[in-house]
Amino acid sequence: MQTTAGTLAPNATRTDICSAPPRRHPRPDGQDQYTISEVVAFTGLTAHTLRWYERIGLMSHIDRSHTGQRRYSNRDLDWLDFVGKLRMTGMPVADMVRYAEMVRAGESTYLDRRELLESTRRDVLTRIAELQDTVAVLDRKISFYGDAGRARDTEGTR
Repeated sequence: MQTTAGTLAPNATRTDICSAPPRRHPRPDGQDQYTISEVVAFTGLTAHTLRWYERIGLMSHIDRSHTGQRRYSNRDLDWLDFVGKLRMTGMPVADMVRYAEMVRAGESTYLDRRELLESTRRDVLTRIAELQDTVAVLDRKISFYGDAGRARDTEGTR
């Protein structure tokens, strides 16, 4: 069961979820054996990227079928969704790998994980402010050209 801090039952333990709210999975737990081509279709990532993530340690061990084909689980899909969010923040791949290593190391790394995510959040908020400023500049320019076009059209009809 996945929980968040606000939904804990008494005496329950906290479970780290990759992203909230969890998305629906194509298959229920226990029947979640996805091929690499299915994961490519679900995520939009390439098979090369998935293999690279595994090779650099961004993905933990991926189960294999009796023929050696990778078999991804719902948990793997959740992790890939979270990694996609980290990529959108602009977090360097090395930091994503470091985060993945901390996750595998267990609860003793909670403070370090939190610090890394807080630092990333600050960077994202700075970028958002910069983008909002950029949008304001664009809006002023668009308004200027719109006003100039209307003025030109008005002069032409006099």
